[in-house]
Amino acid sequence: MPDSDYGTTSKLLHRLALATPFVAQASHDLESMLNRQSSGARNGRHVFVAGLARAGTTVLMRSLYRSGEFRSLTYRDMPFVLMPKTWSGISSLFRRHKAEEERAHGDRVMVNFDSPEAFEEVFWRSFCGDEYIYDTALKPHHPGEETIEQFQRFVGNVLTSNESDGRERYLSKNNNNLLRLPAIAEAFPKAVIFIPFREPFQHAFSLKKQHELFLSTHAQDHFSLDYMNWLGHHEFGGNHRPFRFGESGLTLEDYRPDSLEYWLCCWADSYAYVLNHLPAAARLISYEDLCGTTNRERSRLREHAGLALEGDANLFQFAKAKSHATPEVNLIVKTRVCEIYSALQNARPSAG
Repeated sequence: MPDSDYGTTSKLLHRLALATPFVAQASHDLESMLNRQSSGARNGRHVFVAGLARAGTTVLMRSLYRSGEFRSLTYRDMPFVLMPKTWSGISSLFRRHKAEEERAHGDRVMVNFDSPEAFEEVFWRSFCGDEYIYDTALKPHHPGEETIEQFQRFVGNVLTSNESDGRERYLSKNNNNLLRLPAIAEAFPKAVIFIPFREPFQHAFSLKKQHELFLSTHAQDHFSLDYMNWLGHHEFGGNHRPFRFGESGLTLEDYRPDSLEYWLCCWADSYAYVLNHLPAAARLISYEDLCGTTNRERSRLREHAGLALEGDANLFQFAKAKSHATPEVNLIVKTRVCEIYSALQNARPSAG
């Protein structure tokens, strides 16, 4: 949300709720004690959207949310996102409404208090952040059984936080779930995981642009930097920490974030890992095809999600980004990302 939405009191409340893992854990425990658990939490037909930032995860999540079948966290659930029902009752006393505004990314995506967003990572950072968040990188995460049970309770709490709207399936958009794909698939055996991927050079351009934008933002606004840390978002900006899977054969340390090669290496590392560890429940989705003029990829999306999204073609068309000319980059990097991109395209039929 724009910084104008965070006054002094709001910033203090966010710091109280999010900065200290103990407070977040306590709010989750309180919610779990006060509210009955959803019987469909573990075995529901939920949807998890995970991918490298700028792969189209937001527009994919929004199209699913528009179906009316999914409950997802929204900006109204902030900052006590681990106790959504209890906080909804408290915050209703001073609930506000506002028109949509462009989000901080400057990418024409409009948001207001009722927009679904990726706040789920607050759970993982609060309960076990030191298991995967390192000083310079985020690494694959293998949560233990107790943590998985707590996460299933969290999903149940989200599902029961507003039962009057008829949304019975949980919807997650969390890029960091790439770090824990096997655990998500095992914890929710009837769920589907959508992993969008994008043409690597256009994707790298977008990542680099966002990194530069957020570097400037974070240098001027320390609360914005803290906010991204609390949410576990390290994709770009002053708190950037790349995913490190080590399966692409490329060396990220050879490049700096101001080079396109750096972001191509990030892309290659993430999607090489996806190819090597794709759960049976996961479905690869092409960003370019999703935003294209034909319905093939959107039909695949509808089929796998088990719902009708025919009316969302305009939403995907709107998300189509401007293309940049393919630049001259290191030949080894270029060859490797092209190999991985081809493998992703070829893997889609077998994944569906």
